Amino acid sequence: MSTKPIIAVIGATGAQGGSLVRAILSDPAGTFAVRAITRNVESEKALALAALGAEVVAANLDDLASLEAAFAGAHGAYCVTNFWEHFSTETELAQAKNLATAAKNAGVAHVIWSTLEDTRKWVPLTDDRMPTLQGKYKVPHFDAKGEANAFFADVPTTFLLTSFYWDNFIYFGMGPQRGPDGKLAITLPMGDKPLSGIAAEDIGKCAYGIFKAGAEWIGKTVGIAGDHVTGAAMATGLSGVFGEEVVYNAVPAAVYRTFGFPGADDLGNIFQFYHDFNDDFCAARSTETSKALNPELQDFTAWLAKNGERIPRN
Repeated sequence: MSTKPIIAVIGATGAQGGSLVRAILSDPAGTFAVRAITRNVESEKALALAALGAEVVAANLDDLASLEAAFAGAHGAYCVTNFWEHFSTETELAQAKNLATAAKNAGVAHVIWSTLEDTRKWVPLTDDRMPTLQGKYKVPHFDAKGEANAFFADVPTTFLLTSFYWDNFIYFGMGPQRGPDGKLAITLPMGDKPLSGIAAEDIGKCAYGIFKAGAEWIGKTVGIAGDHVTGAAMATGLSGVFGEEVVYNAVPAAVYRTFGFPGADDLGNIFQFYHDFNDDFCAARSTETSKALNPELQDFTAWLAKNGERIPRN
């Protein structure tokens, strides 16, 4: 057992958790030890983390006892859920409650809960500007996380608001697509409003900054972003990477909701929320605060320079 304070990281093989595990392991000061928590300790990603020096432990978000065991003896815990794995708000709420309960029962001194806004505070269910989904949500993958904040009320928690992952251009088909006219385009229902975004690796580095700062962040909400960039500016940057013009297709949110892929209605609603309440959303995600937590923070241009060649060509 390490003599250093241990940070237990949920979702250690995912984007957020994985970036935090690597941030801890790459710290020359070696302030903390890291316990990488995953369902399958024999997966390729889990074995890679073990090879880097992480303690890899099995646990399941649906199993409270496994989480309590995984958090035992930890100083800190990074808690995150993945709505897109099951598309169920009920599952996400139950998992968040298990995380909060396990952290409390294990006596964890500092929890970071990766949460998001409950958009119903801006767009009540009676407001028909955007459709109500699953009977009681406007943006299920946001609202359930915001609702789950209450589970962490009596746990020493920092509430972390993340942003759009620029890595979505690489992994989730959101990069430039060639249309019937032969032109490359990115499609986002953002009009001329900026989108708060961040490199996935910077989420972990910002979270690590919070853990290193310690008690000053407990009980607070902090939003992180690497940049606030319009669709037109992103298309210009992508044009440079692709060596040909990439245009910005600013479709209405109502059209985006009809695209038919799983979760299109949810994503259409969140982009509408980003657009309609843009000042609030961007203001909650200070690039200055993010830079203070993570001096290596990348803006969109820096991220593109590092990762642009990884974006699929169509």
